[in-house]
Amino acid sequence: MSVDAHTVRQIAHLARIAVADDEVERLQGEINAVLAFVEQLQEVNVDGVEPMTSVTPMKLKQRGDVVTDGGIADDIVKNAPATEDNFFLVPKVVE
Repeated sequence: MSVDAHTVRQIAHLARIAVADDEVERLQGEINAVLAFVEQLQEVNVDGVEPMTSVTPMKLKQRGDVVTDGGIADDIVKNAPATEDNFFLVPKVVE
């Protein structure tokens, strides 16, 4: 896969990057080099290779997915000017 000058300009537009006309050809070469490297990586046989997060085997720490109120609701609303049942009361701004 390779990109042309029009595609480089489109990529620059989507990325909100100002690219001068004299830079398009250089960027086209750089993008094509990156795509060629990705194509080269796709040729590597990875059958039987487990995905890994590190070069050393390790298990990620996980905590239980438990919903709580944090146990400090009273402390959170303590300095609020107006509260009700551990909720902040705010003035109505939309009629």
